[in-house]
Amino acid sequence: MVRIGLMMLRTQPIHELSIDAIAGQAGISRSLLFHYFPSKRDYYVAVISAAGRRLLRVTKPDDSLPPDEQLHEMLIQFVAFITRRRTAYISFVRGAAGGDDYAVKVYDETRAGLTKRVLTYLGLPEVAEVPASSEYMRVHAWLAYTEDLAIEWSGLPEKDRQTTDKELVAHAIEALHLLRKL
Repeated sequence: MVRIGLMMLRTQPIHELSIDAIAGQAGISRSLLFHYFPSKRDYYVAVISAAGRRLLRVTKPDDSLPPDEQLHEMLIQFVAFITRRRTAYISFVRGAAGGDDYAVKVYDETRAGLTKRVLTYLGLPEVAEVPASSEYMRVHAWLAYTEDLAIEWSGLPEKDRQTTDKELVAHAIEALHLLRKL
């Protein structure tokens, strides 16, 4: 059932998922869905949690690559993920921004996972465990910048994009290094 929600999330925001449509697609009754998920909110939490785990999984590069290439590959996959699932991704971000407790928690956990990964690629795994450090907060904020760039870039018609995805990633990495010097 969560897989069905993830598939539907590709084309519509989480709050627009219909429990009846999900149950119908699963070939079960609505009451059986509520047997596994006591409420619509519980189902939504399961779906967006799975989406957060998927984002972390698909953006995890090959561990055998050098750290700078791991960072580059992670960002290429991050931009690709946002581009492929832009509507659902925006719903995820805005759900968190809108203060939905369950969305905020999942979004925060996902962003923390990405932040820790970047810090490890930068050779700072010990900082990844100190969210109050200035280095952690800079990388965390830089991810927000990179995320917004990817959302805006992916929303443009391809013919109107002034840069390629690789150029966007190169810019984001350059911005990270500049921000770390401040």
